[in-house]
Amino acid sequence: MECIVRSEDRDAVEIQAKMEVLDTLESEVADLMEQHVAKRNLWHSSDFLPADEKMDEDQDRAIAKLRDRARGIADSARVALALNLITEEGLPHFHRLIATHLGPDSFWQKWNFMWTAEEDRHGVALRDYVRDARIFKFRHVEMMQYAYNEKGFTPDWQYDPYRIFAYTTVQERATQVSHRNTGRVAGAEEPTLAEILRNIAADEAKHYSFYRQIVKRCLDLDPNRALQSILKIIPSIDMPGHTMPSFREMADIVRRIGIYGPLDYKELVEDVIHFWKIGVMDGLNDFGRQAQEKIMDIPKRLDKVSQYIDQRTKQKSFSFNFLYDRVVAMD
Repeated sequence: MECIVRSEDRDAVEIQAKMEVLDTLESEVADLMEQHVAKRNLWHSSDFLPADEKMDEDQDRAIAKLRDRARGIADSARVALALNLITEEGLPHFHRLIATHLGPDSFWQKWNFMWTAEEDRHGVALRDYVRDARIFKFRHVEMMQYAYNEKGFTPDWQYDPYRIFAYTTVQERATQVSHRNTGRVAGAEEPTLAEILRNIAADEAKHYSFYRQIVKRCLDLDPNRALQSILKIIPSIDMPGHTMPSFREMADIVRRIGIYGPLDYKELVEDVIHFWKIGVMDGLNDFGRQAQEKIMDIPKRLDKVSQYIDQRTKQKSFSFNFLYDRVVAMD
């Protein structure tokens, strides 16, 4: 008699198999964490923005000068900064997702706690900066951040631990690019902001390296399942913050001023495909080969998407209440 296995039972078996693979990586993860800690620069917001009860005259003047310089930041760059800030302040969603997908009592918990502590400084520093600089109608920024956190971020990853690593790999690289380029655009006017964003981008680069290495080891140990999980994630990811109010309009401005867009994502995907050596993997089963072929075709499709968007881009005006409804005209 044929044994019929329910789909939810099959999914549970698959997840358990993946968790067993991850369990074998415990010593390697410990080594990667040691390397990570040895290389990191544990900076804090107060390194850039003095905020003590007892401020000397030099510190008071520094904040006054910062505020004066910040007036020169273009509204388009302010939009990028607001998007970066609110995205970083969605950190609770991602701590929860990592804990959910990797288990609250696993050895991954130590990484999740450390990663969360490191990431928390990013939102803190950006929030401190925009308050000191006085460049927004801040109540509206706070309302957007609240709406984003209340809305939640609940991707349908089916408790697949490989997907969480595939997502965090590309997400960390994307935020690195966004912070770096926002610093480049705004830094001409405001070097303090540029320095904060350089430090945030450097953190993101280290997190990207960690997650990218974990995915590589999953591919080495469990290639067919890992390829199928990667294929579920990288064709088109939902960026952190996509549920916030005005996200699409803000992302459109960020693309138009060259901070982050589809072409950047295409280059990111090409980078991970090359690092993971997906194109030369062999010995795969039918499901693995199909996933491999589809993954290798993704950059070509992303290039077409980028060209299509560029060709259809027309002059447009935007306005946001956190910028006092000023018109931001973009080509």
